[in-house]
Amino acid sequence: MNKIYLDFITRELSVALWQVENCMELLKEGATIPFISRYRKERTGGLDEVQVAEVRYFFNLFNDMDKRKEAILKSIEEQEKLTPELRKEIEECIDSNRLEDIYLPFRPKRRTRASIAREKGLEKLALSILNLEINDCEAEAGKYTSEEVPDTEAALAGARDIIAETISETPAIRESLRNQFTKYGKIVTKQQRGLTREDEEASKYRNYFDFSAGIHNIPSHRLLALLRGANEGHLSIKLEVDSSYSENIIAKSIFGNRKDFARASKEQVEIALADAYKRLLHPSIENEAFKIAKEKADREAVKVFGDNLTALLLAAPVGQKRVLAIDPGFRTGCKVVCLDAQGELIHNDTIYPHPPVNEKVQAIKKISNLIEAYKIEVIAIGDGTASRETEGFIKKIPMPAGIRVFSVSEDGASVYSASAVAREEFPDYDVTVRGAVSIGRRVMDPLAELVKIDPKSMGVGQYQHDIDQNLLKETLDNTVVSCVNKVGVNLNTASKHLLSYVSGVGPAIAKNIVDYRAQNGPFRSKTDLLNVKRLGSKVFEQSAGFLRIPDGDNPLDNTAVHPERYGLVEKMARDLNKNVTDLIVDGESRSKINISRYVSEDVGEPTLKDIMEELAKPGLDPRKSAKVMEFSADIHTIDDLKPGMVLPGLVTNITNFGVFVDVGIKQDGLIHISQLADRFVANPSEIVKLHEHIKVKVLDVDLKRGRIQLTLRGI
Repeated sequence: MNKIYLDFITRELSVALWQVENCMELLKEGATIPFISRYRKERTGGLDEVQVAEVRYFFNLFNDMDKRKEAILKSIEEQEKLTPELRKEIEECIDSNRLEDIYLPFRPKRRTRASIAREKGLEKLALSILNLEINDCEAEAGKYTSEEVPDTEAALAGARDIIAETISETPAIRESLRNQFTKYGKIVTKQQRGLTREDEEASKYRNYFDFSAGIHNIPSHRLLALLRGANEGHLSIKLEVDSSYSENIIAKSIFGNRKDFARASKEQVEIALADAYKRLLHPSIENEAFKIAKEKADREAVKVFGDNLTALLLAAPVGQKRVLAIDPGFRTGCKVVCLDAQGELIHNDTIYPHPPVNEKVQAIKKISNLIEAYKIEVIAIGDGTASRETEGFIKKIPMPAGIRVFSVSEDGASVYSASAVAREEFPDYDVTVRGAVSIGRRVMDPLAELVKIDPKSMGVGQYQHDIDQNLLKETLDNTVVSCVNKVGVNLNTASKHLLSYVSGVGPAIAKNIVDYRAQNGPFRSKTDLLNVKRLGSKVFEQSAGFLRIPDGDNPLDNTAVHPERYGLVEKMARDLNKNVTDLIVDGESRSKINISRYVSEDVGEPTLKDIMEELAKPGLDPRKSAKVMEFSADIHTIDDLKPGMVLPGLVTNITNFGVFVDVGIKQDGLIHISQLADRFVANPSEIVKLHEHIKVKVLDVDLKRGRIQLTLRGI
């Protein structure tokens, strides 16, 4: 890769050049982000997942830029306008906006006023005027009159059109204006003409019917809201700047400090300059400024989404428990399923404990019988319609001690139940059964179940349909991969959907692993993976450290120690006259290991420390234990809420503007960012985490709009 790119990346990430070069080498070799950050720390100097992902982002960005440069150079060369200086300027460019500025004068374009003037032979006149060489412009313009140019005014108008386009295509001018617009521009929105404040759809944007804010510091969520309102036709939006300042920027670029100029030429150029700014530059740079601001807002929104998704995927599991799951409802009843400890469906039924059917006695008998028959340990209730009523009903049923009742998010369950994945898993059951199974499995292992659902359907983002979908998909895919590999995957129980996110595996090989397991029984050793179709040494290298075999032949197969280091661990054991199992179960033996003795050219202290940590906690799930959420028993609907109440709540979504909290009714309440603490809060994630159990105070209840304002201040 070009040295200028590498230098840029090292400055951006504040790391050494050799770290970036080695990381890129690994990426070129097909190594994944989790593998590089976990098992190649010596080569990268300990770059973490975020840094490796940044290197990959720039790696792809500059590869695409190089392709664009090739196309631009070829285009200019075909026009026979490529000079050595221009080639050098293009090759050394690292900013995509500047690259396009350089190319703009050479880019093939539709007919413009300037191109028509050139066809009429007015370019020489325009350049002479732009160079401030002509003292009598009218006399000079008279030389260019013809059948197509009837008089001197037509000649001068055509020349000014050429000058205006030339000015608008000058890279230095565009760059200066772009800086002005992005730093000092003011976004101004108004209610679109013809709409009234009472229009139902438009009323969502009433806070922006007369609004302005600096483009450089407008919060990302607000910009996305403004752009959505404009796209939907409810708002007009523009970027205001100081036009006189803009025109001074252009004038300084053209005239500089020249004193030897023809006044008549300058007057013509000034007319062209004003036209260039109003007709060509302002609209163009305004669009670019909005595009730059939108890209920044997209990145911030995607980061929020990624952080929330991480918290959701790494939510605490209850583990392998026998679960009774309920998808609650009123008229259609509550769908009930029983799952064994491996999450397999063993029974399904429907109960009607609520009006209008109201078969409460029969429902109690069914639930009691199911709990006894299937030795139920956990009850999971979806948090949708009739959730609180169903939870109240369940808690009144006498049941064995130790059974815990969880409220489980239904976000995305309907998407899963109608998906090809669900049809493949449960071809003989309808969507209601599949949805209830998903609810039950979510409480057992959120990560294993949620990987089957499009992250955009999980209700933890902001404006996800308005942001760059490619950026969103890449970020969310990276997030899922990171979470799966951080936890590790049981090779003998994981679904093909979960296995597909393991480093280096993918959907096709995941299916082959599951097929091999079905035909040959459980894996006894990680090396058995090499017998799986299409799973070669490279895939094995990338994936083996993230897979687990709890009861395998080699105890190291249930750890994150990579098989390439098994020999090293065995040497440690031999040096102490122990075996590997002794090192795992005996902390005293491990304490006698001096890792500095095992440092080599390939293995440094970072890897050795990781190995020692894994030996101390083989197969340990890094996620916390699940906790039951207890909502207020007195709160069932929004009508029960009153300002000043302090209630238990569950954080359901975190955005840049605040935090959404479930207080046990259908509508979530909002804690605005200004209400999160008695101090300035830049990022809501500093204060709370997704799915955290918190206490909130009710500030205001808007029954008409169904909105609840909450606070953490003064509690």
